Amino acid sequence: MAAGADVRDILELAGGDNDGPISKKDFINSEKKKAKKTTETLTFKRPEGMHREVYALLYSDKKDAPPLLPSDTTQGYRTVKAKLGCKRVRPWKWMPFTNPARRDGAVFHHWRRMAEEGKDYPFARFNKAVQVPVYSEQEYQMYLHDDGWTKAETDHLFDLCKRFDLRFIVVHDRYDHQQYRKRSTEDLKERYYNICGKLTKVRAATGTEPKMYVFDAGHERRRKEQLERLFNRTPDQVAEEEYLMQELRKMESRKKDREKKAQDLQKLITAADTNTEMRRAERKATKKKLPLKREMEKPTVPETAGIKFPDFKSAGVTLRSQRMKLPSSVGQKKIKAIDQILTEREVDLNPMPTEEIVQMFNELRSDLVLVYELKQAHGNCEYEQQMLRHRLEEQIIDVVGAPLTPNSRKRRESASSSSSIKKVKKP
Repeated sequence: MAAGADVRDILELAGGDNDGPISKKDFINSEKKKAKKTTETLTFKRPEGMHREVYALLYSDKKDAPPLLPSDTTQGYRTVKAKLGCKRVRPWKWMPFTNPARRDGAVFHHWRRMAEEGKDYPFARFNKAVQVPVYSEQEYQMYLHDDGWTKAETDHLFDLCKRFDLRFIVVHDRYDHQQYRKRSTEDLKERYYNICGKLTKVRAATGTEPKMYVFDAGHERRRKEQLERLFNRTPDQVAEEEYLMQELRKMESRKKDREKKAQDLQKLITAADTNTEMRRAERKATKKKLPLKREMEKPTVPETAGIKFPDFKSAGVTLRSQRMKLPSSVGQKKIKAIDQILTEREVDLNPMPTEEIVQMFNELRSDLVLVYELKQAHGNCEYEQQMLRHRLEEQIIDVVGAPLTPNSRKRRESASSSSSIKKVKKP
């Protein structure tokens, strides 16, 4: 008889390591051998020239065979699959049913569970009917009478409202305009809601204020007229409206710019006033020989007024000449203007940096910047004034037809004054 090892060799089966006597090492290293075997069986190199996708179809990590049907084992935002159990399936039956919303008694058939046989149609709860009020002959004669409406016409209106669930467009379409007067949709709505409001007010309990719906027919008519005008605009009118909207945006932006410039100008004026007040206070203090403690009580100057020089008190050891260096916030135009004015006045651009000279030189340049900004603001105001004057003259020319000269203005003023004098002398 062939040994077990020979049979395994013939059938090309793995094995043979367990043959032979069992020793102590086999018991100790058994777990390590199992781990090595699993790692060896799991790792399988992909043949050269085979694409990764094709290899993934052939083998997986566990060397499973490729699936015959597509399956999805990932868990995510997907529909849950039906879990079929071993319980008995609930029976279904082809049974008839009627819809309570229909009044013709039509019978239909559908599949339904046997346990639900005899129950009402489940979609019947969605049949919501509008409760249209009903009035009597006495109520109509006492509260609902109107000269523009007859009782037959009012009954016809309420009948249509009940049939079509207050769909007033359909009610207006089905309204009998040949037998009764021709009414608009707003007229029908106004009549219906007026009657509803009067009935709720009459039928309400004493001492209570019922909630009534008020329909404004005039507003609805004006709204529809406005929509018709908007719809019937010509392309020229649409273009004109767009042009006017653009002009309005430009005017609003100009207004904002003017307000901003006015605020900046006001800041400059207040800064100039504070600077002059500070100078006067300092001169009075030097005349009266008061201590220099008032320097701490100086009013705060706005940031836009002049130049704000950096403070080097907490920066350690520094050169005094650094205090005369202009900060980076000052623009190149202002720096050139300062240098030009100083050269015109024959002032040294880099004087000896003593304590007093540094302070006075910085104040001088700050005042120069303030004067420069004031001149700029003054020039802008003059330019805007000229522009407004030209626009006003153009408008006067368009209205009157000829420009007003100074002589014509004097003549008009004299004529108006003489007419007023004559009126005074008449009585």
